[in-house]
Amino acid sequence: MPTIEAILNIDSNAAFERAALEIFAFQAERCAPYRDYLDAIGVAPGEVQRFADIPYLPIELFKSRKVYCGAKEPEKVFTSSTTGGDTPARHYVENTENYRQTLRKAFSLFYGRPENWSFYALLPCYLEREGSSLVWMADDLIRSGGGGFFLDEYDRLLETMAADERPKILLGVSYALLDLAERHAPRLEGTVVMETGGMKGRRKELPKEELHAILCDAFGTETIHSEYGMAELTSQAYSAGNGIFRTPPWMRITTRDFNDPFERLSAGRRGGINIADLANLHSCAFIETQDAGIVHSDGSFSVLGRMDRTQTRGCNLMVE
Repeated sequence: MPTIEAILNIDSNAAFERAALEIFAFQAERCAPYRDYLDAIGVAPGEVQRFADIPYLPIELFKSRKVYCGAKEPEKVFTSSTTGGDTPARHYVENTENYRQTLRKAFSLFYGRPENWSFYALLPCYLEREGSSLVWMADDLIRSGGGGFFLDEYDRLLETMAADERPKILLGVSYALLDLAERHAPRLEGTVVMETGGMKGRRKELPKEELHAILCDAFGTETIHSEYGMAELTSQAYSAGNGIFRTPPWMRITTRDFNDPFERLSAGRRGGINIADLANLHSCAFIETQDAGIVHSDGSFSVLGRMDRTQTRGCNLMVE
């Protein structure tokens, strides 16, 4: 199986295909929930010869099974946020250094070296619980560059940011950014404002375009950036505006038919989002999510919300 270094240096479709098939063969044998799922749907791993034919594991199994094939006890367990007493998903991470390398490499591809930035994290609902991968991610970026975490201390946040002359990223959950916009409307020209989605039941859901328009007007910025990730993934996708997300080279997004999960859709068609995250070396790299979206012809994608009749989860966008 490829190393994390090989994964993070994938530079072509051919290299991605080879690595994906190697990881699939390993996880089909070693990851018990994935092996059981393949058996249940009648897929013989040895007959899968193309990346396009690799089945995706329904994300719900991260709640009910230990999706893990590491050679040792995991160093970290990330959990999804929940609403209404829902069972959290669990992502078992064998090696946190691999997780850190993946985070920093992906971030660097889109924004440059993290040590050149100050990060201000407005993530109250995530800080108030244990096991958040988003808090771990923000903490690592803060340690690299600078900045800090803030709950609802908006005055202190703005004072600290105003005194910081370095390039800045304000990373916030949607409802907290909206609260900041309504209460203070601070001018944040020159600051990258990055929302990570979700009102967390604290406020009424807004269409993404409306939310971003409100934030742009309040903060004096031209665009709102976004981060797309979840507890079950190792990697993140980023949007520099207009809700168009791009992935690092070791990550691929495809869509499936809403009524037939085994039918893959062509670019431009709305469907359920499937994610291949090859940095998920010791869990499952092929995940069938409950998000709806569209993959564009250049491989970028848009998230349209949650699929109908599914439960709301913390790090994902909601149905409008």
